[in-house]
Amino acid sequence: MATTTVSARATRSGPSSIVLKTIMALTGLFFLFYLLVHMYGNLMILMGPEAFDEYAHHIRTIGEPMVPEKGVLWVMRIGLLASLVLHVWAAVTLWRRAGQARTNRYVMKRKGYGNFYAKAMRWGGLAILLFVVFHILHLTTHTISIGEPQPTPSQRVVESFSQWWGVLIYVVAMVAVGLHLLHGIWGAAMTLGLNTSLKRAEQIRFVSILVATIIVVGFLIPPFAILLGLVP
Repeated sequence: MATTTVSARATRSGPSSIVLKTIMALTGLFFLFYLLVHMYGNLMILMGPEAFDEYAHHIRTIGEPMVPEKGVLWVMRIGLLASLVLHVWAAVTLWRRAGQARTNRYVMKRKGYGNFYAKAMRWGGLAILLFVVFHILHLTTHTISIGEPQPTPSQRVVESFSQWWGVLIYVVAMVAVGLHLLHGIWGAAMTLGLNTSLKRAEQIRFVSILVATIIVVGFLIPPFAILLGLVP
């Protein structure tokens, strides 16, 4: 049994909820594309330090000499930052609207997968945001070091994942990413109108599980390979 709810449309300002959901869907798909590319780059460490360092150097020199060094990389960084701001803004706005849509909380709370995924998306998203900040300070600006400071990208990665607690941080972050993707891909497909039948809904669910699993496993292979001494 629930208390009476009231519509908040009359007091709302800003874009409609469907516009906000579309922004989340499109920026989420952009992040998904970036994750796949980033995962491919991380897996290069399995081919040896030289291959990984060559990859790290290549992404800084894409487009030369027509494009300045790190030019394409900075365009990507700015695009990712803009997408992150839009994604978080849309998510927070929708979260607030959901809370404002009723004056009182439900007397009986529904339990189930829907409630679990809603909390996983919100708090998991916050965990991912904190990890992104940590990741930038760790491997981009080198403000934070795990283990001893190292001169090359491959040595920094190997040194970081030679520490069990460095791998643990990564595992927690990847679990949050996996849960976020699992529900996020499904939600994006719904928002973009791809769910046209029960069969299509099952296909979308399968793709969500498959993509989330590939990304989580793909990102966790290098840390565990390094921790177990499989990468020099």
